[in-house]
Amino acid sequence: MIDLLSDGLLLLGLLVMTLGVYGMIKMPDIYTRLHAASKSAFLGVAVIAIAAMLESDGASIKRLILLILMLTITTPMASHAIGRAAYLHNERMSSPGAVDESGHHLAEHDHAEPSWRL
Repeated sequence: MIDLLSDGLLLLGLLVMTLGVYGMIKMPDIYTRLHAASKSAFLGVAVIAIAAMLESDGASIKRLILLILMLTITTPMASHAIGRAAYLHNERMSSPGAVDESGHHLAEHDHAEPSWRL
């Protein structure tokens, strides 16, 4: 029974990651592609790690839990850094119905130096 559950979770993780790759190909701009990539990478790897936990010993389970915790911390930070870099390089949203909720218009800051740089 555990083998069947593990195999099902493995297939689910692979499906999520495959859908993420499809989303990265089909999405119109970097922000929606980034969303597809970050969600699918985290959720896909987390589900695959849970599937591996069902078949592992104690030491491997601790490592897999650490892997999931590190992904929980680093995936949003990396996504934010990539999105911020795209924004600072004047990458525009091209999704239908996209709204810039930052309060700034990119045209006004074409050559402005970011405030966080020293």
